[in-house]
Amino acid sequence: MYDVPPWLWMVFAVTVVGALAVDLLAHRRAHVIGFKEAAVWSAVWVGLAVVFGVVVFLVVGTNAGVEYTTAWLLEKSLSVDNLFVFALIFGYFQVPRAYQHRVLFLGILGALIFRGLFLAAGVAVVSRFTAVLFVFGAFLFYSAYKILTKEESSVDPGRSLAVRLLRKVVPVRDDYAENRFFVRESGKLVATPLLAVVAAIEGADLVFAIDSVPAVLGVSSDLFIVYTSNAFAILGLRALYFLLAGLLDRFRHLSTGLALILAFIGVKLVLQAAHELISSSIPEVHSLVSLAVVVAVLTVSVLLSVLRPAQADDSEAVDDEPGRQQRSHSHDATGPGPEDT
Repeated sequence: MYDVPPWLWMVFAVTVVGALAVDLLAHRRAHVIGFKEAAVWSAVWVGLAVVFGVVVFLVVGTNAGVEYTTAWLLEKSLSVDNLFVFALIFGYFQVPRAYQHRVLFLGILGALIFRGLFLAAGVAVVSRFTAVLFVFGAFLFYSAYKILTKEESSVDPGRSLAVRLLRKVVPVRDDYAENRFFVRESGKLVATPLLAVVAAIEGADLVFAIDSVPAVLGVSSDLFIVYTSNAFAILGLRALYFLLAGLLDRFRHLSTGLALILAFIGVKLVLQAAHELISSSIPEVHSLVSLAVVVAVLTVSVLLSVLRPAQADDSEAVDDEPGRQQRSHSHDATGPGPEDT
């Protein structure tokens, strides 16, 4: 655990709250996020993450800075893979592009809260029960295996637990009402499909955390490092989605790279646990090695995707609204029906 001064926690909190407030004000009017706007905001979020990383290097120390950078890159790369699910959810519910930013904004707020809780619990468990690292390592191996063998479970947004729970709590109407989440019908408060989309996004993030939390704990067991890196990676998720809209399928080698990274972090966790519980002669993976591996694998994955793109007959056509091609076969073209919202 690093000796993090309280003022640095305060700087982090003020930065995150201020950035969210500025982003909310900048997008208070619903509109379609174009490539240029998404690129500018992506640069802002990456810049904030990098500047904060420099502060960590200078204040907390070199090793902490390396761990922060590694964890941020890891979470950023995992978030790209998560964008496919966001695209699927938006396509399934036929969310108008002008309203997608608001949905993702609320999804980010929920993710910041839930990731904080999960990471705090994970750090507490690891600090008391080192043997749990073996479990985390095994889980990452299994996650890597599922990715490499294409055995990841399919996602049905309309039947996710979060959406089904929402339907039990409040009735959901069939049609959107601009960017509103609730409307009154016959004197009763009724949710719009946009609220169901938010529920699906939040539910998906809880699933993402199953891979994300063990992976980042394999980089560092310090709560400050793992949470700040997660937060800055999550903050840039909205802009990254709109920046890569229509281009997601071109990163066809990224999943393989992520699988290799997860497997590497799994090995790191197992070695760390064995070093502490079995014998101190068992080597651990240095944080600089972790950073080098993550950077190298991501670089190679992206370069291979760019230099060796999929053939036209091997990949599906990419619509201007990502995820449209992945709609459920039971969903008709006229919009979400009563059972789908």
